[in-house]
Amino acid sequence: MKKKIYNFLKKRLAKLARMFELELIDQYNFTFFSNNKYLTEGLNIKNKSISIPFGELKIEKKVNSILIILRTCTSELLMDQKKDRVFGKEKKEYTFRTLNSLKKNINFLKKKSPNLYIEILITDTNSSDEDINNMKQKLENIECRSNLIKINVEKHKSSITGSGGYSNAKISNMANFHESINIAEKSNSDLVFFLEDDYILRENCLLEMIKSYEKFSTLLKNEIILLPADYPYLYEKNSLTEIFSGFENHWRKVDESLVTFMTSTKLIKKYINELLQMTKEWEDPWEQTLYEIYKKNYCLSPIPSLAMHCANINSRYGIPPSFNWIEEWEKNND
Repeated sequence: MKKKIYNFLKKRLAKLARMFELELIDQYNFTFFSNNKYLTEGLNIKNKSISIPFGELKIEKKVNSILIILRTCTSELLMDQKKDRVFGKEKKEYTFRTLNSLKKNINFLKKKSPNLYIEILITDTNSSDEDINNMKQKLENIECRSNLIKINVEKHKSSITGSGGYSNAKISNMANFHESINIAEKSNSDLVFFLEDDYILRENCLLEMIKSYEKFSTLLKNEIILLPADYPYLYEKNSLTEIFSGFENHWRKVDESLVTFMTSTKLIKKYINELLQMTKEWEDPWEQTLYEIYKKNYCLSPIPSLAMHCANINSRYGIPPSFNWIEEWEKNND
């Protein structure tokens, strides 16, 4: 009888609190009154981010749409290297498992944010017809708008400075990124996620990145860049950083990255000339242009990692610390 009275009062109080845009907390079982979510999960209601013990934050940059651009090439194992990747598989296997992990992410994201508009675009260079058909079939099984386009690498060669001295892999990479940047600039999506085809994403990766973007861009009052991976090489430098509390993860400020990242279309438009320069000339490192952008806009990396970069097992750019990489690899098999 007491439990029935308690539940009745709980529902009425939750309804009353919502009328005043408040959220009640049951500190005895650590849940929110309105939906019984645990406090550790965080809560987003009516453009507010609520977390314990920080309270509520009114979100000023709500994300309503995201474009995911997956750059693929199933014919190149490791660019300009003869080393094997972790697990020692053919390149296409990493591409397919990246897509599988992306599908799981989108299914998870749609449950948590059903009104979010999601679009996937694969930009491909030099993959076989069989692999392209396989990727198209996988796209058809993902419940969002999707497409695959084949990049004409020859068309881009004339705009690449010194293309005669670059490897085919570098030229292909630059052409693909060129196409991706142009598409992103013209997009109406709030966010763009530039993803390479050798990243295995944890199921909550996209949700954490999007919700944390809303929170951090509101707090910092500026456009930001988020990385899905916690790269090992960034721990080799004895440099100062800043730590932030995101949706569920912690995040830290970094000054470098590879070319897999999430940001706003607004930032892409702002730095379009600088980003396009990456598609014309291969600097050493190629990401140097991004480093310059990070001096003006925060770039944040998750702790622990939300994704695994499938480089060589000994690569300082690959397996992230404190990450169950074997389990994530096996979970995303066909």
